[in-house]
Amino acid sequence: MKKEQKAQEIRNLTEELSSVKNLYLTDIAGLDAVQTTALRRACFKANIKLSVVKNTLLAKAMEASDKDFGNLHETLKGNTSLMFSELGNTPAKLIKDFRKKSEKPILKGAYIEESIYIGDDQIDALESIKSKEELIGEVITILQSPAKNIISALQSSGSNISGILKTLSER
Repeated sequence: MKKEQKAQEIRNLTEELSSVKNLYLTDIAGLDAVQTTALRRACFKANIKLSVVKNTLLAKAMEASDKDFGNLHETLKGNTSLMFSELGNTPAKLIKDFRKKSEKPILKGAYIEESIYIGDDQIDALESIKSKEELIGEVITILQSPAKNIISALQSSGSNISGILKTLSER
């Protein structure tokens, strides 16, 4: 790869890293062609962008980016594949599901909305992360719950009171 190509690749990676909210660094080395194709298809269906990068170019792009990737540069050893997604837990779910058939991909690290996760042991924590929309939905449900309880209590007690009054009037 010529210097100009490397510089262009670093610029492209830097641009992608600057715009991304969720990034997974994985190792998919050792997957055969059939498994790699299956992984790529699964990523496409889950709206995850999968790309293989050179570690040195990715390290330079991380340095040039305006984001703080913490210790993620330390995981850049061996083969590295990037998974970009809109939701923070989607790649973790895909990795766990894919591992039912294969040992890989192995999670090296992840950058999830300014939080850094390093190591394959973090996959369960990443899988349980909820998106902003899911959290807002839960908060709305929690806030609606007391009001619904009061309304249902008033409605049910209203019928009880009328029943009691009717019974008393008949006596």
